[in-house]
Amino acid sequence: MKREHIEYTPADTPFRRGIHHGAAGDLAERVREERARRAASRLDLAPPPAAAGAAMAAGGRVRRRLGGPPIVPEPLPRAAVVALNRLGYGPRPGDLEAFEALGTSDEARLAAYVELQLAPAGIDDLEAEARLGAAGFTTLGKNVQQLWQDHFLGDPDWYTRLRPLLEVERAAFLRAVHSRRQLVEVLTEHWHDHFNLYAWEYVAAPTWAAYDRDCIRAHVLGNFRAMLDAVAKSPGMLVYLDNYANHVAGPNENWARELLELHTLGAAHYFGVMRQHEVPRDRQGVPRGYVDDDVYEATRCFTGWTLDEDTGGVAFPPDWHDRFQKWVLGTYIPPNRTAAVDGGQVLDLVAVHPATAHHVAWRLCRRLIADRPPQRVVDAAAATFLAHRSSPHQLREVVRVIVLAPEFRLTWGQKVKRPFEVVASALRALAADLTFALEDELTDALLWLFDRSGHARFAWRPPDGYPDEAHDWLSTGTLVATWRLLNWLIDAGDGQGGHAVAVLPPAEAGTSAAALADWWIARAYGRVMPASFRDEVVAFMAQGRGSAVPLPVATDSDTEHRLRAMVALLFVAPEFLRR
Repeated sequence: MKREHIEYTPADTPFRRGIHHGAAGDLAERVREERARRAASRLDLAPPPAAAGAAMAAGGRVRRRLGGPPIVPEPLPRAAVVALNRLGYGPRPGDLEAFEALGTSDEARLAAYVELQLAPAGIDDLEAEARLGAAGFTTLGKNVQQLWQDHFLGDPDWYTRLRPLLEVERAAFLRAVHSRRQLVEVLTEHWHDHFNLYAWEYVAAPTWAAYDRDCIRAHVLGNFRAMLDAVAKSPGMLVYLDNYANHVAGPNENWARELLELHTLGAAHYFGVMRQHEVPRDRQGVPRGYVDDDVYEATRCFTGWTLDEDTGGVAFPPDWHDRFQKWVLGTYIPPNRTAAVDGGQVLDLVAVHPATAHHVAWRLCRRLIADRPPQRVVDAAAATFLAHRSSPHQLREVVRVIVLAPEFRLTWGQKVKRPFEVVASALRALAADLTFALEDELTDALLWLFDRSGHARFAWRPPDGYPDEAHDWLSTGTLVATWRLLNWLIDAGDGQGGHAVAVLPPAEAGTSAAALADWWIARAYGRVMPASFRDEVVAFMAQGRGSAVPLPVATDSDTEHRLRAMVALLFVAPEFLRR
């Protein structure tokens, strides 16, 4: 897979306007110049906000962990807990009660909740929409042509060029925390990883609002072939995988290889360097996988898929295309056709290939169920993918099969939250009220700290997307960076002498160590925790006093500080990582 990508940084000289369709080398030469000039990524250039810098310097306030990795297995939680943590970013206050009101059994409640989430247009999401409006975002509704005109052409300054990406980054946090269409947000994150595109590049960043909206969000419950087409023609992907320079006189195979290896059939169905006619076939005579010759032939089909210099859209200059016959996945591609037709037929072939059905189903099952998903569910999801290949709601049907399978509930704890999920679920449980607006000091500090977790939004450079298995996210560096962020957040000021996050429970909850621990365990976890876990939290809060002794949390700053430390401890405990 391709590992090196161009970056745009404020210290660099911007690209000059003009993509000449008469020769493949013009834009390619500027890409090579840009790569040679690059110095540092956005994450390294940005100075830490004052609040975040102080937290980093302190090394984190809460240093104690609750007993290391959980030893006593938890009982299987109720369906509400599983659904809200797997089909969303954890419960906000009131969500668990709303879920329980959906039916008289866990099975009925889960089925009802799934149907609601699979029909997002019917969900009232006015609060999230109002927050997006209040944040002052100006680029989220622009089409590709508008974005190209306003944020790419004319060599705009660094901030103008990156504004669409910066706004989508913040909107992703805002929606994860506040949107009621939680499944759409989870699936949007998943498909951004599936069709990963390093966004902090000179073409991707200015057009990112359209990529997120039109290529990913518009299709997460729609048709896979339609999503694949939108991604293939997006300006960011054309440049990221170099198909903008794929010319008959100098073919570039990056896009074709990743299309087969990552986006469709998958590396598990790669048969190496054997000849195409030697690939074993299924009962319908379809090759079971692909070989290098299929990559080369697909590359020829996509010659001439390049970038329009005036609009940022896809262009098909006729003299760029290899017009001779080709063979892809056992299918004859006739000569003397256009680039759009040849490339479109390749997309048709791979979108309905049985190996693609298995690969897409397996990745969705891994995201929603377990790192090693049950084969029965993968097979059922793959069969549904193929059965609905022509449906405008193909992926909706696939997701329904996965999340209504019994294994969805019975595999609790076989996934861990990645840093974005950890932070979003903590913000939801805390009912935090960040604006996520540009140049908001609290948001700036949160994002600066979050970038250190290794899960910065849209910043994974290789084309394979962020890892999605537990062992990739349980390293010391990732965990410490995430814990530091949460510790900082719970102690952060609101700029008016108070705290950004309230931690004092309502008066009727009580103020003893036991009452405070029980209220916050229920709020943060939504499930019954082992007695040993609860006892540690109570002991931490009591500090040698009796667990039933009322504490002056509303009047004594030291006691309030202890309460904040206890709340932070709940969010940095290993148990909070479970999905």
